[in-house]
Amino acid sequence: MASLENHIKIHEHCKVSPPFASQHSLPLTFFDLFWLRFHPVERIFFYTLPNSQSHPSFFFQTIVPNLKSSLSLTLQHFLPLAGKIVWPSDSPKPFVQFNPDEDGVSLTIAHCDEHEHDDDDHRVFNKLLEYNSPQEVSLSRYFVPHLDSTDSFASIISIQVTFFPKSGFSIGISSHHAVLDGKSSTMFIKAWASTCKSLEETQSSPSLKPSLEPFFGREVINDPNDLESLFINIWHEISYKIDPNNSTKQRSLQIMLKSTASQHNLVRATFELKRVDLEKLNKRVLSKWNIVEKEPKMETSKPKKLSTFVLTCAYVFVCIAKANQQAKKDKEEKFACGFSVDCRARLDPPIAQNYFGNCVNTHIVETEYENFTHEDGLVIVAKKIYGKIKKMDEGVLEGMETLIYRLMAMKREGIQTLGVAGSTRLGVYEIDFGFGRPEKVEIASIDRGLTIGLAESKDLKGGVEVGLVLDKHVMGEFHSLFHEGLWFEE
Repeated sequence: MASLENHIKIHEHCKVSPPFASQHSLPLTFFDLFWLRFHPVERIFFYTLPNSQSHPSFFFQTIVPNLKSSLSLTLQHFLPLAGKIVWPSDSPKPFVQFNPDEDGVSLTIAHCDEHEHDDDDHRVFNKLLEYNSPQEVSLSRYFVPHLDSTDSFASIISIQVTFFPKSGFSIGISSHHAVLDGKSSTMFIKAWASTCKSLEETQSSPSLKPSLEPFFGREVINDPNDLESLFINIWHEISYKIDPNNSTKQRSLQIMLKSTASQHNLVRATFELKRVDLEKLNKRVLSKWNIVEKEPKMETSKPKKLSTFVLTCAYVFVCIAKANQQAKKDKEEKFACGFSVDCRARLDPPIAQNYFGNCVNTHIVETEYENFTHEDGLVIVAKKIYGKIKKMDEGVLEGMETLIYRLMAMKREGIQTLGVAGSTRLGVYEIDFGFGRPEKVEIASIDRGLTIGLAESKDLKGGVEVGLVLDKHVMGEFHSLFHEGLWFEE
């Protein structure tokens, strides 16, 4: 598909602020500080519209004003999101600050007009909704907004609404990971959607459901090992290594983004594991549970059933590794895998599920490089992921103090970390702004690293969607391995 650069027209750019708001600040915890300069999480929601609502006049005169009004009303409950992260010279650590006279959420309203006057005018939109069919990785980038960051401040969220004539629209959201984890960002989007739907249907703004009312109390986060100071010092070290001659940048809030210069061979695709596929994988793994990898370090009692998360990650990671091996026969790749876990229910004492902010820890799974390409790689990797999850019962924060150093060391050694973004438990396909559920939800930011994006299947029947970005030759091998593996019968 040709570049869309000349076909995305900016209709409007503005800031949306909550009404009647006063100055507000919010501390960052060690959970937040870990992610201080990591790339933002970028997600796109695609919605179709009926013919009566898919013309420019209706969209820009009716739908856009409702999206703006409901966003402003929702921000009353989520004041920190309208502010920015700052790090004044007299403060030992950065924090979130909202100033009503100058802050607000950046909102871009755009219009995709490629072939607008041709019979095939919704070709772009249909292409974006496809599954299994790889597309240029840059295509999704036209529909996610830039998130501002400098040495002195970082915005927290930015939003782009893009209209596709005669088809529908997308909502792209960039979220700063130092303020929102997946649970928090989804809570905000659900609250916005709920408010917008009410305005569409009744012209009134209801109070939020209790599950969507954010709890910002930082006093519930205990830090007995002073991880807060540790992470601040680590970011000082990283800033110094980037620019040792500029001491003023040691408090930099500039987001560190992976260069996009090497992305010309990358493609993006979404695959689905249906409930029946997961059941087949579960049976396959458990049938060999007590046969494969029986050394003491792998001793984990055989479960009655493996979770969707374990089965999906093991299967997709193994397919990626084997696809790399087949596509790059002259180059041996080294892989490890890791995932983030929600700590809210696992802390002692547990904290509320509507706690708003980061409350996740990333765990690296102890695997050997050859585990992924072994004949029984699916069983080996599934057992190791399952064992890591069971071990978290002993302490969900274990290893957090050394995690950044471990990730940096792995990068120096040429080890690629297979990561996970999103979750099947977030309910992204339930998010209805008043125009029905999304046709597709995509985590655009998985192109920043070797990361898979997870969501529940659109049909809500127990399956899982997996988004990934790979070299186009590797993607071809992955496509074959992924589907052939599901046809396999024991």
